[in-house]
Amino acid sequence: MLHSLRRARTRIGSRNFVSKPSEYGQPTLVSHPHLIKNDDLTPGIPSSEYEERRRKLMDMLPEKSVVISTAATVKFMSANIFYKYRQASDFWYLTGFEEPDSAVILEKNSSSRGYKMTMFSSGRNLAKEKWEGARTSLDDVKELLDTDETMSINGFDSQLKSLLPRASHVYTDIPELTTKTTRRKPTLSILQSLARSQSSGTLLNDIFHSISRPLAPQLGKLRAIKSKAEQQVMRAAADISGRAHAKTMRFTKPGQSEAAVAAHFEYLCSLSGAQRLAYVPVVASGANSLILHYTSNNHIIADNELILMDAGCEFNGYASDITRTYPASGKFSPAQRDLYSAVLAAQKELIKMCSSQAGYSLQELHRKSCQLLKQELNQIGFGLGTEGDLERVLYPHYLSHPIGVDLHESSHIDRASRLQDGMVITIEPGIYVPPTANFPKHFHNIGIRIEDEVLVGRNDAIVLSVAAPKEIEDVEGACQGLLGLEPY
Repeated sequence: MLHSLRRARTRIGSRNFVSKPSEYGQPTLVSHPHLIKNDDLTPGIPSSEYEERRRKLMDMLPEKSVVISTAATVKFMSANIFYKYRQASDFWYLTGFEEPDSAVILEKNSSSRGYKMTMFSSGRNLAKEKWEGARTSLDDVKELLDTDETMSINGFDSQLKSLLPRASHVYTDIPELTTKTTRRKPTLSILQSLARSQSSGTLLNDIFHSISRPLAPQLGKLRAIKSKAEQQVMRAAADISGRAHAKTMRFTKPGQSEAAVAAHFEYLCSLSGAQRLAYVPVVASGANSLILHYTSNNHIIADNELILMDAGCEFNGYASDITRTYPASGKFSPAQRDLYSAVLAAQKELIKMCSSQAGYSLQELHRKSCQLLKQELNQIGFGLGTEGDLERVLYPHYLSHPIGVDLHESSHIDRASRLQDGMVITIEPGIYVPPTANFPKHFHNIGIRIEDEVLVGRNDAIVLSVAAPKEIEDVEGACQGLLGLEPY
C-alpha cells in the first residue's frame, strides 16, 4: 500500500479508481476524491499548510523545545455506545490526522526542517477494523503526514521517557482524565500519570514538572490568524449555515415545535456536507428568547411570535456561528420591527469598524456596541440613562468572540489587543426585554439577536455569513417564500 497516495494522483481518471471500503482511517485522495483534491491533506487544507503551522510553532519556541500533542479520546454516551468522534482541535490543527489513539512529538533541532516529527498511531488491526472500519497503517501515516518517524502508539511512553531528560522545555496540554472504562489500552497514560504524581519524587516526574509549559497559548497565536485556505473553508461553512437559516425561515410555521425547526436546520446542513453542528442550536420562540442559551427547544411556536435561532454547522474542521431573528407569521409587528431595526442598525455600524486599519480591539468594539444600542433604543422610547439597565439587563452578553477550528477560539486571545488582518470574529449585539415596568410594554418579552461572522481585512470587513438574510425585507421575503427558496 506504500506510495499508493502518490500513485493515485496519476489515476484520477480511472473508472475503477475508488475502492470500498477505504484502506485509510480518514478521507484521502485515494478513497475520497470527491472530498480531497491534489495536495490536500484534509478537505480544503493542503499538506504544505500543516507543515507551515508546525514550522511557525517551532520557530516561536526556545532551543531544545519539545511539543507533545495528543488525539482526543473516544467519548461514550452510555456503556459501549459512543458519540461521533471529533478530533482534538490543537492536535488536528498541527497534524490533520483524524484517528484516535494517536499522538505527535515535535523536537526543535538544527535540521533544514527545523524540527523532528515523530507520529504515533495504532496502525492496522484487522480484528478491530471488522467492527470500527479502517485505520491507516504506520507506513501510510508516514507518507500521508510526511513524518520523520512513525511508531506504534504502544511505544509512546518509552519514547517520551527517553526524550524528557534532554529537553529544555516541553510544551503540552494534559488530556482530560476520564473514569470511563473501555477495552481500549490507555495511550496517554504517561502524560496523565506525570500530571497526577508530582509527589511521587521520581526523577522523570521532577523533570516533567520543572520544564513543562502549556501548549494551547502558543497555538492560539497561530490559530487567531486564518490563512487563505482557512478563510475559504470558513466561508463555505458559513454559506451552508446561512442557506440553512434562510430555508428554515421558509419552513417555520406557527404550531410547529421548536425541535422540528432545529431538526430541519440540522438536516439541511448535513445534506450540504457538514459533518456536524458546531454547537447545540438555540431555537427560542417568544419569551424563550430572553434565555440566552435556551437549548431545550421543546415549546410550540405561537402565531405572531419571533423565533431567535442561533445555529451553525461545522464543515471540514471549521465552525460557523450565525443568529437570526424572524417572525413565525412571516411579518414583523410594528414593535418587533422597531426593535429589530434598532439592533440591526447597531450591528451594521459595528461591522464597519472591523478592520485592522480602524484599530479597534474586541474590548473597544464591545463598548461601542453599548453606546450604539443605547442610542438606538432611546430613539424608540426606552429612555435609558446611566443607571446600567442596558448592560445589566437588556444586553448582558459580550459582543464578539473569535471563531475558527473551535466555536470560541478566545481562551488565549487578549480582548484589549487590536484586531489583525485574517482574524474571524462574530459580531452579535442583542436586546432582550423582560416584562418589567421600566421598559415600554409593547417591547416586553421580545428578544432579538443578529450575529454574523466577520473576516477582518486591512481596510474593510468581509461578512462571511452573508447568505443568511437579515434586512427586514429579506427576512420577511424568506419567511413568505418570496426569495425563491424551497424549504428543503
